[in-house]
Amino acid sequence: MPLNRLRPLNFSLALAALLVVAPGAYAQPPIEQQMTPEQFKASGLEKLSPQELANLNAWLNNTLEVETTKAATLAKDKVETENRGFLTFGKTDPIVGRIVGEFRGFAPGRSWTLDNGQVWEQVDSASLAGARKTDPQVRITPSVMGNKWYMQIEGYNTRAGVRRVK
Repeated sequence: MPLNRLRPLNFSLALAALLVVAPGAYAQPPIEQQMTPEQFKASGLEKLSPQELANLNAWLNNTLEVETTKAATLAKDKVETENRGFLTFGKTDPIVGRIVGEFRGFAPGRSWTLDNGQVWEQVDSASLAGARKTDPQVRITPSVMGNKWYMQIEGYNTRAGVRRVK
């Protein structure tokens, strides 16, 4: 993997991991410490009993944790979706899309751009001579072990080993 691609990927993964761990780690201070005395009084919160104020603070912390967890899950899913193909993330479902333009068979070193913007390059010696299709559907599946991927074109049985380059 090129170094210019590795740094953003690792940063994104680290950020997603931090967000997943962070929810319980960042309980907010009680509302009475977040507001000035004037704001607290203007909001009518000084009328609350100590138990009512404790209940309000508990509700605010729970809401913060729930929303943080939702945001962390969305961020993690986004990182995995955008970087799938560089890594498997433990998922076995194929990447399905279409090659933009004409497919003219497999040959070592060829690359293809998918309709989702991903670019894949053939890394093995698989051959599919004489094949011609415009905007064909492709399935790119991860291997059972390691980070190897295989591309198959709809209507053909031959698979080629590929790696994502963009």
